[in-house]
Amino acid sequence: MNISFTKHTLANGLDVLVHEDHACPIVAVNLWYHVGSKNERPGHTGFAHLFEHLMFEGSQHHDRGYFQPLQGAGATLNGSTNADRTNYWEVVPSGALDLALWMESDRMGYLLPAVTEAKFANQRDVVMNERRQNYENRPYGLAPMALLAALFPPDHPYHWTTIGEIADLKAVQLDEVHAFFRRYYHPANASIALAGDIDREQALALVERYFGEIDAGDRVEPVGASASLTHDVRLRFEDRVELPRLYLAWLSPAMFAEGDAELDLATDLLANGKTSRLYRRLVFDERLATDVSASQNSREITGYVQITATAAPGHALAELERAIFEEIARLTADGPTDEEIDRGRIQTETQFMFRLQTVGGFGGKSDQLNAYNVFLKDPAYFGRDLARYQVVTKSSLQEVAGRYLDPARRVTLSIVPHDRTALAAPDSDPAVVS
Repeated sequence: MNISFTKHTLANGLDVLVHEDHACPIVAVNLWYHVGSKNERPGHTGFAHLFEHLMFEGSQHHDRGYFQPLQGAGATLNGSTNADRTNYWEVVPSGALDLALWMESDRMGYLLPAVTEAKFANQRDVVMNERRQNYENRPYGLAPMALLAALFPPDHPYHWTTIGEIADLKAVQLDEVHAFFRRYYHPANASIALAGDIDREQALALVERYFGEIDAGDRVEPVGASASLTHDVRLRFEDRVELPRLYLAWLSPAMFAEGDAELDLATDLLANGKTSRLYRRLVFDERLATDVSASQNSREITGYVQITATAAPGHALAELERAIFEEIARLTADGPTDEEIDRGRIQTETQFMFRLQTVGGFGGKSDQLNAYNVFLKDPAYFGRDLARYQVVTKSSLQEVAGRYLDPARRVTLSIVPHDRTALAAPDSDPAVVS
């Protein structure tokens, strides 16, 4: 796997990655800031996600909506925030590259004069409404908050969700928002990737022209934290749902760390797709569940494995819990079959190649270049990333699954209909979710 690119760092610290692909007359502009909700602290959460909104509301030299000029030029654009990073991207016709770079540079270097009290209050209300829609008023929507709070201690930067706590959002003041931006949204904490129909020297010159004058900003120190589970944390809460749902979660290795690839494949063979072990048993054979899924949620400091299953009518979560752990025990005792290993590798390679079919957007070559550069300082990690999965063996997967999917060190969360606590997994304590 070899994606050609060049890397250059401006004097102010901005990393510039350029990949030439002249198949279509388009250019992807992809900008990552190495800041997410893990850079917040208790009592001051939700700032990174709030800036995802504010940075689409205009900057000093374009103090109005960000979408209209770019969409008028034929571009698609978006952005996102997670625990570890914030990204913004545009895919533009080649002739609109100057416009995209000018607008990205203006909100990097000159955003704060446009972040007024009125604009800040408006976007804070938008975020709080988004929280109500996506978490508080959605069936099972509070589960991520309960899981993260149980997996990570209160002072750990993964203890809260990216959208933040309502009390923190209500309490935040404009000067705190400005200070957060000055600390994290600057060239020394950013990486920009250009991919598509552009000449390398032209690309570097354009980035230097638009971003070179912006102050570097102070170096951001890496965030460190630790977490551990010493027992089975068993929680439940009642929700406006028809069917009970079971969540199981374990702490797991960090992104790209040893064991991360094995757990990716292990969760796939356990509960992703109709050929997976848990789907065949819980949904198809015994009809205990209406759905089941699993994932290794890789993060920069520490990951977590999650298995989720919704009980079929007439079944309690204790039945699902028992069946799931019987299948995990079978996997850790006997290991995967050769066919499961091969299928997992093929699926991973297919997904990997699918992400690289485009130059931009979520995924795409520009996004992957930035991901490797921000998290590993190595944009050329493509081949080694894929190789992590190709070298997984039956014994290595078996060993890693046995080490991390320990029934004695997990979080068990039951969400049940109101007044139906008997359907929860046994010995569950009431969960407090804010």
